[in-house]
Amino acid sequence: MTQQPHLFCFGLGYTAMALAGALAERGWRVTGTCRDPSHAEAARRRGLEIVIFDRDHPIAEIDRHLADATHLLSSVPPDERGDPVLDLHGAAIARAAPRLQWIGYLSTTGVYGDRNGDWVDESSALTPSGERGRRRVAAETAWRGLPLPAHLFRLAGIYGPGRSALDTVRSGKARRVLKPGQVFSRIHRDDIVQVLLASIAQPHAGAAYNVCDDDAADPAEVISYACKLLNVAPPPAVPFAEAQLSPMARSFYDDNKRVRNDRIKRELGVVLKYPNYRTGLNALLAAES
Repeated sequence: MTQQPHLFCFGLGYTAMALAGALAERGWRVTGTCRDPSHAEAARRRGLEIVIFDRDHPIAEIDRHLADATHLLSSVPPDERGDPVLDLHGAAIARAAPRLQWIGYLSTTGVYGDRNGDWVDESSALTPSGERGRRRVAAETAWRGLPLPAHLFRLAGIYGPGRSALDTVRSGKARRVLKPGQVFSRIHRDDIVQVLLASIAQPHAGAAYNVCDDDAADPAEVISYACKLLNVAPPPAVPFAEAQLSPMARSFYDDNKRVRNDRIKRELGVVLKYPNYRTGLNALLAAES
């Protein structure tokens, strides 16, 4: 009798929840972790098995939970002390690794740091600009060091239903900050899901994949396009030097690079549903109606 595929997912956030839904529709069993009991209850109503987990709440009987898992994913970011998943349950994951068919870790293109607008690919040196990027590099190294090395998915800025420039404009929080030459790469949530599904179908333990669309673009341009779609006036343009940004928001402007995504197309056969922000935003608006 064929074993039912079973994904154990640390961190059922925005992207991982979408993957869980896609796998459940394919007959998979999905177990995932949440920090918030209310979020956990909503996930259970969707047919998912939920375990409460964060750094202060390790999972009791973790070996039992992983005993019949066939696949494992972590979308939990590192904190100032390291990777919470590996710090608390790395030994259990290592014990389970010989039985697993696939391990995935959701990372970020921030591991490449600032390239002054130049291109990077998966072979580029990892030279993160800030502390968050350095934590990600350390986490990647640890996940790749498991008995079954993890697949690394370096995600660009994520957008999708309920989380896009359209929502930012509608909320009244949109800003057009001008920093000449600055570009950001993006990726629609549903394209991340199809990359993960393709990797699960074609495992290559230890591989790293840049997950982004084909069009690194100026963030002010994206806001202007969203305003056009919504038929509202764009917010006034503000030079970066004059923009009163939070330290977190300002840190995003420290990195300026273009990210190549050839590997997901060549090795995984992925054809992006939303190859640029325009197709993505148009589809999100159309889906609403």
